[in-house]
This record gives sequence, structure tokens and C-alpha cells, in this order.
Amino acid sequence: MCGIVGYIGNRNDVGSLLLNSLKKLEYRGYDSCGVAGISDREILVKKDIGKIEEVDKKLDFSSVKGSIGIAHTRWSTHGGVTKENAHPHLSNNKKIAVVHNGIVENYQELRNFLKENGFSFYSSTDTEVIPNLIEFEMRNGKNFEKATIDALRKIEGSYAVLVLNADEKKLIAARKGAPLVLGAADDGHFVSSDIPSFIEHTKDVTYLHDGDVIIFGNSLKIFNLLEDKEVIRPVDTVEWNIEQAMKGNFDHFMLKEISEQVETIQRAVEQDKSIIFEIVQQIKEAKGIFFVACGTSYHACLTASYLFSKIAKMHVNVVVASEFPSYEHFLTDKTLVIAVSQSGETADVLEAVKTAKNKNSKIISLVNVMGSSLHRYSDQSLMMHAGPEICVVATKTYTSQLAILTLLIYALVGKYEEGKKELKYLWNLIYNLTSANIRERIKQLSERLKDSNHIFLIGRGLQYPTALEAALKIKEVSYIHAEGFSGGELKHGTIALIEQGTPCIVFVSEENEKEIISNAIEIKTRGGYIIGVASKNNEVFDFYIKVPEVGNTNPIAQIIPIQTLAYQLATLRGFDPDRPRNLAKSVTVK
Repeated sequence: MCGIVGYIGNRNDVGSLLLNSLKKLEYRGYDSCGVAGISDREILVKKDIGKIEEVDKKLDFSSVKGSIGIAHTRWSTHGGVTKENAHPHLSNNKKIAVVHNGIVENYQELRNFLKENGFSFYSSTDTEVIPNLIEFEMRNGKNFEKATIDALRKIEGSYAVLVLNADEKKLIAARKGAPLVLGAADDGHFVSSDIPSFIEHTKDVTYLHDGDVIIFGNSLKIFNLLEDKEVIRPVDTVEWNIEQAMKGNFDHFMLKEISEQVETIQRAVEQDKSIIFEIVQQIKEAKGIFFVACGTSYHACLTASYLFSKIAKMHVNVVVASEFPSYEHFLTDKTLVIAVSQSGETADVLEAVKTAKNKNSKIISLVNVMGSSLHRYSDQSLMMHAGPEICVVATKTYTSQLAILTLLIYALVGKYEEGKKELKYLWNLIYNLTSANIRERIKQLSERLKDSNHIFLIGRGLQYPTALEAALKIKEVSYIHAEGFSGGELKHGTIALIEQGTPCIVFVSEENEKEIISNAIEIKTRGGYIIGVASKNNEVFDFYIKVPEVGNTNPIAQIIPIQTLAYQLATLRGFDPDRPRNLAKSVTVK
């Protein structure tokens, strides 16, 4: 949530540059946006509520000239959706401008302190205390750099901030618990919440650590607040390219990323075999294993727990990350925690990892972003290799997670090559499931369901987590109420909601066919409209989606048509599937 980007360099079109970068951060979710630059020792701010394109049309971000500037897309947490609350925010003397991602937990205390010292506030955000706190420190004789560092030391909570001073050609950036990455281009430096915002300019990136403060001026230096000294961070080269971060011929990123699963699952399987077996050994030696994740990643972990039981005959614990601190009493130095997060910046996951580290537990992560906070906090990591996922809802990273976890479990029982073969077999199957013919078939179903108030989804065994994930996809982008259930649980209350024509999607496998078809019949006798996702048709189905039987990899194959269904429902209902309302790609606040 919230996207920030700054530039300092040799170009003189900073407004246009930042506008282009902001557009590449839209996927993070936002309700307002703004840009600030320095001109003749004054800071020019242009900001308002609304989409970037709308605000730019009204205010013309490109008219902000100069070679240094900052920009922001805001997703409101403190304060409502108003122009006053949009970023950037200025200090009282209009000399300091700040954009901020995160939460200042002690903002009320700081705000009251500043008011006592004559400062006024014009927004209801927590962010506005930051530029004023810097001004306060400068009033006491400190230079811009020292004042900013001392102000940051007073802030409790999480932040990624960019700071401008009208009187100096300097940009200061800092992070604590929120993502921030540095990009070094030939004609200047970028600093941003995420790599896609500057990938067309450079692939050379530096991942910042908690407490890092970058001072951009005649030279670049990094000071770490926690170590209280200057530090050097390595420069990495990202594998992504601009084409991967662009929509190409697709109408939406969501559809593009659904289609990319033909390749991303193959890339996910191409792991370093030695690392796989190192992790296998740690799993064998652990005294208690916890998977922690949120949302879609949690569903991938839940699926993995079924496969651990079925294939490896092992019990693992799966805990929603926000609830994990309640399990800290079970943690020891022999516990293994496997944390799963696409971004590696999810606040609840990072908090869970900190809880585990306090107990000296071992941390292994599954992430898509090299250098992310989770990647750095972990003792060992497996990368998803899915490339940038721009759409807010997860599609290709979910199936990448499933593929890697499945491979890991097969390796655990000495069947690494067999598992790899099964996963590679999916290539042709997924190619068909993402084809134009299948999309057209599912569009027919979407026409039938687009005006539904409720959709229920059921499965048993491996199909139960699939039902949960499928329901999440539908409600995330179409805003139709959708709920997933274990087939056997319907009769324990939810079946009372079935009326004439109520849609129910039924996930079927060879293992659970008799039981789940029996559940489907129960629904149909009460008027339900049955949609079967199965390898063969059944007379109980009113609509049939054919997905060939692939055993333990069924969860990968069966979710793909429902990803497409969710996409079709969103577009038919007039919604943007790439940017669902009230949602953000990376939830970086608790």
C-alpha cells in the first residue's frame, strides 16, 4: 500500500519522470496522488484525490521541472480521502516536503509537542508531523541532514520516507519496516517502493536495510540509524525486464499474469537442487514446523499441509501470520518457521518472523522479491522466479508457491525427480487452460453469474484450500460475495443459504469424487446451480469446466479457470481487476 518514488540527477523533466514512475506503482492501491519538485528555492506541490490520470489531467504533473523531486500514491490509513491529506506534505515554513509510506505510531505525542512549539497542522494525517519535526530540528541550528536523522530517531512505527529541502539540492530517503529500494541509472538515482517504477531506466538496484538513511547530494552515502554509522550496501542486478512489467497486448495485467503461468510454473520448479535438499534436511531435523502467511499465500500453505500429510506422512502447523504471536509459547530454537510472501514486505508476516527470531527459531522463506525484508531476515530462502506481479490480486505467484512447496515435499520423501516430472507435465495442460477457447467458454459462465449476490465453492481434501482461494479471487475483483467450504461442512449451517439458482462451484478429484458429488446433489436438490470443475462431466453439473486429473498437482490446475472466471466477472460488471477497491498489493502496515 502507498507507493513512493523520488529522483535526483541530471535530467530537467522530473515531473514527467515521476508521473511515469507513479503509473507503474498504481497496482499497490491508492486513493490520491501527488508530486513535488524544487524550483528557484521553492517547493512546488501538485496533489489531489483520484486516479493518477485524472489528477494529472487537472494539475499537469509534467509542468514540475527541475532535476530533483518526489511523488506518492496514498492509500488512506490516518485521515480520510481528501486533498489536504494527500502527499506530499510540507513543513510550516514550506521549505521541507515529505512523502511517507507507513504509520507514525506516536504521531499524537509528536503533534502535540510541535503545537506547543508554535506549529500548525493542515491535515489529519500522521505524516505531517515529519516535515515539521525536521523544521523544528533545523530551527535549533542543525543542518538538513542532521535534522532529518534526529527527527527520524524520534519516530516510532514504520516508515519509508523521502524528504526534500527547498534550499539544498539534496534528497534524503529512509526506511524502517516499509519497503524502499535504490536504483542507479546513468543520468541519476531513483529511490522507490518497488522496482517496476524505474525498471526501464536501470536494472542496478540496492536493497535498503531497516534503519538505512540515504543522503543524495554531490555524492551518495548511507547512514544506518541502528548501527549509528555509515554503511555500504551491495548493488544487485535484477532479472526482470521492462516487457515483463508492461501489459503488452493484454487489456489488464491480471489476464496477462494468468496467461504467464505457462512459463512461471516452469521457472518456479528450476530451483537450486542443493538448496532444496538443505531445506529438506532442516525439515527433517526440526522439532515443530510452522508455515506462516497471509491471504493467498496462506491458502498455498494450507494446501501444502495436506500434501505433507499425504505424501510425507508429516504434520505441519499452518497459521495466519497476524495470529502467529499467539503461538510463540510453542517456539524453541529447534522450531522451523517457513514464511511465505510474494512481496517479502507483508507487515504481519514480518512481525511473525520477528516473534520466531526472538525464540531463536530457524527461518526459511519463500519470496518473489530478492532483497526484500523477509528475504534478508531469513536464514535461507527459495525464490519464486515469477517476475513482477503488477495486478493487486495474486495469480501466478500462487501457483508458483504451490509448485515450489510440492517439489519440496517430493524431495522430502526421496522423490525429487518424480515431483519435478509431475510439475513439468503441467506445461501443456496450463497452456490449454489459459487459451482463448477456454476463456470464451468461461465467459459464458460469467454471463450467467455476473448478477449473482452469492457464490459458494466446495471441495474436499486438496480441493478444500482450492475452494478457499477460488472464493477469495472472485470476491477480490468482482465484489460478489463468495465463500469456500469443505464439502462436509455445508450441512452444518451454510446449506440454509441455498436458494433457487444459487451458484455453487464444486471441485472434484478422483480421490473425493463420490463424497463431493454427494454434497453437490444436496445443494442441487435445494435449487442450487452446480458448476463442476472436474476431469469428467457428471449429470449433477449444470455447467462443466473440464480440468484433467493430475493427482497431487490438481490444486495448481484447478485454480486457473477460476482465476479467469474472477477476471471475466470483474470486467463484465465494469470493474478494474488490476486495482480492486480498498485493496493494496503489499500490506505493509499491521
